[in-house]
Amino acid sequence: MAKDLVKTLADLKEKEVLKIVEDRLNTGEDPLKILDDARRAVEIVGKRFADGEYFIPELIYSGEILKVITERVKPKITQAAGVKRLGKVIIGTVAGDIHDIGKDIVVFMLDVNGFEVFDLGVDVPAQKFVDKIKETGSRVVGMSGFLTLAFQSMKDTVEAIKKAGLRDKVKIMIGGGQIDEQVRIFSEADGYGKDAMTAVTLAKGWIGG
Repeated sequence: MAKDLVKTLADLKEKEVLKIVEDRLNTGEDPLKILDDARRAVEIVGKRFADGEYFIPELIYSGEILKVITERVKPKITQAAGVKRLGKVIIGTVAGDIHDIGKDIVVFMLDVNGFEVFDLGVDVPAQKFVDKIKETGSRVVGMSGFLTLAFQSMKDTVEAIKKAGLRDKVKIMIGGGQIDEQVRIFSEADGYGKDAMTAVTLAKGWIGG
């Protein structure tokens, strides 16, 4: 079933995907396993995009399918977790990038793990991050980006947070398709994650959850 979901979602067969998800939920399977399979499928979609096999419409469509999956799965995780709010996290895809699939998974996982998440959306200008930090008092900021142009936008956003006098008040994590330690150093972020659970681990470590 896991293989079925990964392949079917990667192939963007929405009706079949939702039938597999329902069947797996009805058998009482751990909803986190379903979400992890969805994540693996999204990685394949991202690779197909990078290879020129998929284009922006396919990326957007896969994101829409993922949103429906998370809506179905989320109540099961929330019931199991009995979560209490640990703290606030601001997250958004940086300026110039409209990729939201990875961001949406991170938002979902932070939410079900007890964080109050402020999702700024995609193509977010640096000032919007600054304004949201001031408004919410959040101590953690997550920046997502799939395209290489996002690296400079991440650096510019960190710089804007510095200029606003807020850098010592927040921890910043970055993530996305090609993010690694070198990009973290370049952008001057505090950490980076290859997957959604790394983002949860970082946030818990910084907030003390």
